[in-house]
Amino acid sequence: MRLSSGDSIFYDLFTAAALNLRDGVRVLSEALAPDADRAALVPRLKDIEHAGDEHTHDIVRRVNSGAKTPFHRDDIYRLAGGIDDVLDDVEAALDLMVLYRIKEMPTGIAAVVDVLDRAADLTAEAMPRLRTANELTKYWIEINRLENEADQTYRRLLAHIFSGEYDALTVHKLKDVIEILESAVDGFERVANIVEQIALKQ
Repeated sequence: MRLSSGDSIFYDLFTAAALNLRDGVRVLSEALAPDADRAALVPRLKDIEHAGDEHTHDIVRRVNSGAKTPFHRDDIYRLAGGIDDVLDDVEAALDLMVLYRIKEMPTGIAAVVDVLDRAADLTAEAMPRLRTANELTKYWIEINRLENEADQTYRRLLAHIFSGEYDALTVHKLKDVIEILESAVDGFERVANIVEQIALKQ
């Protein structure tokens, strides 16, 4: 199955955006190391987020300029926006960790970030295959499985932070971080759903 012909630059831009997102998730992973200087990681992640914005703007500019597109313009907008939204959540999660001055994270947070890391790798690997939509079924199935895995971890995390171990203010801070990480995982699933819809339209 081959997607309709079009300007191949879009495939390169989506691949670059996904690789940039993967870089952002890896910085977030670094922030969970016991000796991590989270404040020092914030500028790095902000630079990656700004690069992501540029990828998104470049894609949108090319579509709006009337460039030939490899698939429907609305799908291009949605895919670009979906990747950008995940990166925004990743950047916001680290920002909150620093702004809230959270010293120790519940162990389950590392499990959610590990899901994000695996989803980022899968997404970066999938984007070049948009050219032919070849073997993408395994991609969106695995992303869905990872999202289900993260849902279970999310529920356990909520139960843990409301167990009475933490004071009320710390619960509020941790809940904000956990929810935005969950939003990032959901964002990866939305990106995979968009890819599936693109492939099924061909």
